Amino acid sequence: MERRHAVSNISFDLNPGEILCIIGESGSGKSVTANAIMGLLPPAIRVSAGSITFNGTDMLAADPQTLRDLRGRAVSMVFQDPLSSLNPVMTIGDQILEVMVAHRIGTPQSRAAKVIELLHEVGLPEPEVIVRQYPFRLSGGQRQRVMIAMALALDPDVLIADEPTTALDVTTQAQILELIRKIQRRKNMSVMFITHDFGVVAEIADRVIVMEKGNLVEQGPAARVLTAPEHPYTRRLIASVPRLGDGSRDAVDEPPVVLETRNLRKTYRLGGFFAPTRTVHAVNDVNISIRKGQTLGIVGESGSGKSSLGRLLVKLMNSDEGQIIFNGQDIAPLKEDQFRTMRPYIQMIFQDPFASLNPRHTIGRILTCGPLAHGISPSEAKAKALRFLELVGLDHGAYDRYPHEFSGGQRQRIGIARALMFDPVLLVADEAVSALDVSIQAQVLRLLARIQKELNVAMIFITHDLRVASQICDQVAVMHRGRVVEYGPPSQIFRSPTNDYTRQLISAIPGKEWEPAA
Repeated sequence: MERRHAVSNISFDLNPGEILCIIGESGSGKSVTANAIMGLLPPAIRVSAGSITFNGTDMLAADPQTLRDLRGRAVSMVFQDPLSSLNPVMTIGDQILEVMVAHRIGTPQSRAAKVIELLHEVGLPEPEVIVRQYPFRLSGGQRQRVMIAMALALDPDVLIADEPTTALDVTTQAQILELIRKIQRRKNMSVMFITHDFGVVAEIADRVIVMEKGNLVEQGPAARVLTAPEHPYTRRLIASVPRLGDGSRDAVDEPPVVLETRNLRKTYRLGGFFAPTRTVHAVNDVNISIRKGQTLGIVGESGSGKSSLGRLLVKLMNSDEGQIIFNGQDIAPLKEDQFRTMRPYIQMIFQDPFASLNPRHTIGRILTCGPLAHGISPSEAKAKALRFLELVGLDHGAYDRYPHEFSGGQRQRIGIARALMFDPVLLVADEAVSALDVSIQAQVLRLLARIQKELNVAMIFITHDLRVASQICDQVAVMHRGRVVEYGPPSQIFRSPTNDYTRQLISAIPGKEWEPAA
């Protein structure tokens, strides 16, 4: 049954110069709480009771002009997805200027100087160039820095950061966390940091609030909550946090190789009529192999070539050079019509299950349209879909429902079921759990492990979460600027890395000094 209130009876204080972390699963009410403070709730949601007091002003009772004056100048917010939050048709400089213009701060000359100063402060290279760029030209980490610069433009007293590092790789995440912490200390600013990552909490929090289904179930100093949680829900969340392990598995006979690459290469040439051409070696001389029933982890920063490699392996784009040997055959030179009969055996689980599921189709149609196109009868396809829905932990009623009726974790289960509909030999999971909270992430990882054991399917697991990779992978390949710089079992990669880049990745894991109790 749906609960009546998104949040209920929430009471807490944010002290000057403090970093307060709000943690909980998706749907716990974290973002609703933040949006209520900012006055950004959608029309369908309204505050029915309580108060939000800032420096003696009740923000819920304030008139629109007072709220407009406070928003941005006194209380500012960094949103989770910078690409959807930034205007795609405005330059970076104009978007930061807009904040100052709206509040009538400074002169045109002083505003322009302030923009450059802010971009310097958040650590962006060549601010004079960045101001003329559009959001799509920047990386995820750079866009997040722009969002922070916009939020800091009016020197607010309170900064609300809503999952600002969720989809970032560990080194960029570490840079953003250090940036927020440095600016917070220098300006003595209060920060409300919303996250589902306990590593982030261990890294930066002074105090912690734990929310479950709209209720505040625990709060206290970060050191106490992380080491001696009192509420069962907090203990369950902490128990779900993946630990940096060695991934050791029981010794078995070496199974046959399902897929291997030999000197695989893919080069992008970027530029246009008015810009110089730039060459990017996305995949550069990559040699990997994956055995039946085993998991190969591909880890590295954003832009290291992980996703490009995954797309090459499933033939969503063609390679420039090298071989992809699948079940003894080189599939790299095959055209789409030649590869069509083999496509069912290599399936992909995408990062964003909502974007990869057609919102106009029922789950049943999403699961069966592929097999039907390959000649399976409608009755057989439906029976198979119902069987796999059950396998991934969903009831048969899901068959006639639409994607928007499911949570993020459930949509990811549907994405897994869709990939399994073809009885694949190899699954390529591209950041399949990166946007999920820790408890749902743990459920999906257990599901993938069980499916792999039952179906003996090989899996390539692309991730920037090194803790996850250390838990589930038999072998790990570390990619940097298109190359595999280190390759081996997790015990060697994570405990005795030989490459400087690998050591840099491991040292950037947030809260690495804190390990959850077993």
